[in-house]
Amino acid sequence: MAPEGSGGGGGRCSKSETDTGFLGFRPTSVDPALRRRRRGPRNKKRGWRRLAQEPLGLEVDQFLEDVRLQERTSGGLVSEAPDEKLFFVDTGSKRKELDKKRTRSQKRSLLLKKPLRVDLILENTSKVPAPKDVLAHQIPNARKLKRKEQLWEKLAKQGELPRDVRRAQARLLNPPETKAKPGPQDTVERPFYDLWAKDNPLEQPLAGQDTFFLEQTKKKGVKTLLLAAHEVELQRQKEAEKLERQLALPASEQPATQESAFQEMCQGLLEESDGEEEPGEGPDTVPEAGGKQTEGAETSPTPVRLAAMEKKTEQQRRREKAAQKMRVQQAQERAARLRHQELFRLRGIKAQVARRLAELARRREQRRVRRLAEADRPRRLGRLKYQAPDVDVQLSSELADSLRTLKPEGNILRDRFKSFQKRNMIEPRERAKFKRKYKVKLVEKRAFREIQL
Repeated sequence: MAPEGSGGGGGRCSKSETDTGFLGFRPTSVDPALRRRRRGPRNKKRGWRRLAQEPLGLEVDQFLEDVRLQERTSGGLVSEAPDEKLFFVDTGSKRKELDKKRTRSQKRSLLLKKPLRVDLILENTSKVPAPKDVLAHQIPNARKLKRKEQLWEKLAKQGELPRDVRRAQARLLNPPETKAKPGPQDTVERPFYDLWAKDNPLEQPLAGQDTFFLEQTKKKGVKTLLLAAHEVELQRQKEAEKLERQLALPASEQPATQESAFQEMCQGLLEESDGEEEPGEGPDTVPEAGGKQTEGAETSPTPVRLAAMEKKTEQQRRREKAAQKMRVQQAQERAARLRHQELFRLRGIKAQVARRLAELARRREQRRVRRLAEADRPRRLGRLKYQAPDVDVQLSSELADSLRTLKPEGNILRDRFKSFQKRNMIEPRERAKFKRKYKVKLVEKRAFREIQL
């Protein structure tokens, strides 16, 4: 028994309370049952830890762990299991005799039936059944489907069937006609056509539809890369021929020879003696009389000034004022007459205005189509124009026999760089040319010069 004076409580304990059978290793040891219980909040995490560390909490944890272990190993509590499940009758001698009497083939068959150790390790040894998966037994929209089935059962009694059933019955009554596959004779009789032309029979059903939609739905045939390269080469050939025609000599002129070039270089260097004339007898000389005449022509008299206008009389001023007033009145009458005549031309004016408006609308539409077409084209962002790259294509004779020996065509980095230029993200550029700003000075070293000597 623990001494009374060393208890945790201040009061005196009775004999029944202190007689717990606790024996401490030290004389000052105190029975845990006599200790004062710690008071504190039990709804906090600190209270959970304290309760789990107390003897009662440890005992409860051990008990629950033991129960769980028994459920996993034996499928339930051992104390509740029947005797037939816990004990068995040992018939060892009879079993050994049976093992000796078995033949080799029987033993082999038993060994084959026996599961492997690996499978036994991976086997689930828990006796606790797996929890039932409630979601696996649920059907999405079960209530809605059930109400739908009830509705169709009610309609079926009235003689009305669902839409899919009606369509199936209609297909049975009127089966679709089977299309006959074209035979080899049909292919021979079909006329030849250009596969890449716009009016070929393969693209006639797709005429007028959206190009992007046809490409995304794989309904439009893809033109080959070889055809695109061929069109690029044809365009280059046409440009080269046009340049040759512009630089060619006219038909009337003849190409220069060495003799004609020599004569052209000597033109004006050699003077002929037969054509020399005396000075003063040339056609350019002018006689003295002519000189006098020219001097006289140059010294012509100044024009005579016009006489001053005489002053107008009062009668002349009145007449001019009346004539001016008459001209204004006639112009007003003419304008009024023309406006009156315009009323009879109202239909023609309307037609003219309609034609003008139609012409303006047509021009506006042309500008809109031109802007849309130029929106996808590369613009002039710098001093250089965009040059389309060469098409990376190999001819049929250049293709390798296998993918291992196939040579890569083009460069991904160059392709992306050109794509940025085409989409107007960067301006067209060219490689910077290295230009030396100073002349290279060659100096022969003294050591090398001494070796040469």
